[in-house]
Amino acid sequence: MTFPTFTSSEIDPRARGKELGAHRRKAIIANLAGYSDLFAVAGATTAQVRAWGEQAFERSADWAPHLAEEIAGIAAGAGVKPWQVAVVNARTEILAAIDATGEGECSTSVVLPGTDLPPRTVQTWDWHDHLRDAPMLWELEPRPGHVVRTFTEAGALAKIGVNTAGLGIHFNILRHDSDTADLGVPVHLIARRILDDATTVEEAADIARSATVSASTVITAVTSSDAASIEISPAGVAVIPPEPGGVLQHCNHFLDPDLAAGERHATDRPSTYARLQHLRASTEDLKSDDHTTRALAMLSHGPDDAPVCAHPDQTQPINQRWETVATIALDLPAGRLRVHQGGPCQVTEATWQTF
Repeated sequence: MTFPTFTSSEIDPRARGKELGAHRRKAIIANLAGYSDLFAVAGATTAQVRAWGEQAFERSADWAPHLAEEIAGIAAGAGVKPWQVAVVNARTEILAAIDATGEGECSTSVVLPGTDLPPRTVQTWDWHDHLRDAPMLWELEPRPGHVVRTFTEAGALAKIGVNTAGLGIHFNILRHDSDTADLGVPVHLIARRILDDATTVEEAADIARSATVSASTVITAVTSSDAASIEISPAGVAVIPPEPGGVLQHCNHFLDPDLAAGERHATDRPSTYARLQHLRASTEDLKSDDHTTRALAMLSHGPDDAPVCAHPDQTQPINQRWETVATIALDLPAGRLRVHQGGPCQVTEATWQTF
């Protein structure tokens, strides 16, 4: 099984968005419906969601007008309103505004093995199982000669990805006491702007610092010689460098001491700590130059072990059901993604999709 792919032919943001919206119309509408159901179960009203979508679109236009133009183009192509596409891009912010909680989420490992050797990266991407058909792989050219390839959701401008300037990003959600219902720039747009514009980890961090946000996340930026986990929250941005040996691992809690004082997952999602312990215990295999070996090193199931590889409990409501929807490795020298549909427990050499 593979994820659907789309390669944009348009350079102009609005035209590129309209092309994608028309091509992925059914998936975008289905993804919007799935999020509408999720927000409703979590306690949001239709009027609240629309107001948050409109606010997210406004904040996006202030911070990155060209990305707001692309959102408007997607809406035109898909036959929906710009605020509805903004809702998909701002789903992290809306969930923070609702104060939604749950146990799932993602685990990331990056190892810089040394001179002239490419980074070894892998992450699991966990999300609600009723949204498992939302992901897609998208290739676009934000400017001539600069190609971005991203694993994202239908209608969302980016998530995990690489660019042909030699930079890639992983993506994990965080929660902080400073998260607010006064919606700011969606973190998914920060990811996209990093892929569009950054060639170094420092440039990626500067882009993150330039945005006023209302929800928290961590974007782990990687180049051939550098890496950092950029922890983003309304309380500030912190840059976490690799540990000795070039090891950089992150789950769903803050590692910066100052930001960790406002940590929300300490009680909401305690498995994040066990998952990070599992990554640290598996570091030798996560250093491997083979992406299958790295993926299998992530394999760990709850409840007896850290639930790095998540499977949904069908007795729970949709906002409390989580599964590992994808396992993803970055191939920075080639500017490509290696993507497996599902969790590490299903990975074999033959199940990888190269994008």
